[in-house]
Amino acid sequence: MAVGLGCPVTDSSGAAGSERRGPERARRARPPPPPPLPARAGRDRRGRSPPAPPARGSQPPAARAMAGRNPGTELELGWISKVHVNRPAVVRHAEQIKKWRTVKGNWQAAWLLKAVTCIDLTTLSGDDTPSNVHRLCFKAKHPIREDLLKAMDMHDKGITVGAVCVYPARVTDAVNALKAAGCNIPVASVAAGFPSGQTPLETKLAEIKLAVEYGAREIDIVISRSLVLTGQWERLYEEIRQCREACGKAHMKTILATGELGSLANVYKASMIAMMAGSDFIKTSTGKEVENATFPVGIVMMRAIREFYWQTGNKVGFKPAGGIRTAKEAITWLMLVKEELGVEWLTPELFRLGASSLLEDIEKQIFCHVTGSYALQHDLAMA
Repeated sequence: MAVGLGCPVTDSSGAAGSERRGPERARRARPPPPPPLPARAGRDRRGRSPPAPPARGSQPPAARAMAGRNPGTELELGWISKVHVNRPAVVRHAEQIKKWRTVKGNWQAAWLLKAVTCIDLTTLSGDDTPSNVHRLCFKAKHPIREDLLKAMDMHDKGITVGAVCVYPARVTDAVNALKAAGCNIPVASVAAGFPSGQTPLETKLAEIKLAVEYGAREIDIVISRSLVLTGQWERLYEEIRQCREACGKAHMKTILATGELGSLANVYKASMIAMMAGSDFIKTSTGKEVENATFPVGIVMMRAIREFYWQTGNKVGFKPAGGIRTAKEAITWLMLVKEELGVEWLTPELFRLGASSLLEDIEKQIFCHVTGSYALQHDLAMA
């Protein structure tokens, strides 16, 4: 099987993927138009109405359940045995993505508000305390200043972040803070030997169960990179499968730590194994590696998600994490997801952005959009 632009996707029989699934979509040099996202009321300079907000229930985005669980499949090594990634083509495509012209005006505000709803607001520091976790949870419920949302007529749309992500020891603090704030934003916890994964499986499973017991509704596990580097796919599958069982009803995001996997082919194979084992999301990085979320890695992981969906009919979410700090980067990731996976994936149920400082820049850009001036330090104190 080949992955990457400029070469066909072939199965074990040698039949081209384009013959099996229809012609490949043409690559577009310009960014796609925005999906139906929240936008500022009124019309733009050309008299066009901004995109209408998506149909929602009475609950805010974070109160809705995540997409249906991925049940996984039996281990199918045939899906990865003949994988080849056309690295030059992937890198060329990634370079083109960086040159995409970003959207402006109302369209930019719409994309940024969509990005906010997909953020896993994160604190993973050794000096985390109950007080700064409480502060993080307040920001999770009020990610954008109320007066800015009112100016865009978005104050009653229930805009919150996708989740709050903390260490297991801080889960109880986060759950209590969000409960006191009267919101239903899920708490995510890293586990399974985060960030190195260099702990015994028994310890990993115990940590996952404790995090769930403390109230975490999403678990971000990290794989053992050594199993990928040595090609022990059966052991990797079994380890992730046991972690999935330990999560119970909590959704599981599997961190691949792609910067330490050695090659894009390994990234693709690890992605497929994680999805076969029942991962509800696959995530690029812990944020602690030297290389974190990059566009080449994102392209390969999304191609794996698309292939898994074609093979099984099960949708798996995607989460880039680490090094995403600017509003422009967030919009580019959203556009890339729309390009590779479609509008259906542009929801908190199937797409998340792992970030600790991204929200600050997004709020600054929205402040500038509403007021026409750049925010001073005291204007966005809670950022």
